[in-house]
Amino acid sequence: MHILLATDADWIVDEITAALGGPDTSFTVCRDGRAVSPVVAKRPPDLVITDLQVGSMGGMAISLALRNDESLATGPRVPILMLLDRQADVYLAQRSQADAWLIKPLDALRLKRAALGAIDGIGVYEGVPVPPVAPIDTTDDTADDTADGSESETSPEEEPAPAG
Repeated sequence: MHILLATDADWIVDEITAALGGPDTSFTVCRDGRAVSPVVAKRPPDLVITDLQVGSMGGMAISLALRNDESLATGPRVPILMLLDRQADVYLAQRSQADAWLIKPLDALRLKRAALGAIDGIGVYEGVPVPPVAPIDTTDDTADDTADGSESETSPEEEPAPAG
């Protein structure tokens, strides 16, 4: 796997390479956001990971530039994982056309999950509210009616379950 990492922060390079590195993984680091599109066009990576803040061209602009290159057929379609600084940046990430994003601080498990999700087309979007799950209806509509028309007071049977 080849990963292009767009950041000018050494600690992010260290965290990403430690979390995602391995014998079959190579990295290209672009410390200038303007260099990302030409590098991707020359050698398409399996994944682009971009920091939201990258010197001269931030992660949102990088993501939009890559999607623009793709739509004009001047560059390939590449999965993009964006690293956000705070919860409020989710608004930008939602408009960036990134395939996944994480909110810092980072950890290896979340990085691996988000990277694989972006590559597999299963987006990981931290900070986006999950719609609530509808409550389960526990009323028993099958209760027996008594002769006078009122419902009988029956309780559900308890069934023991074997442990282990």
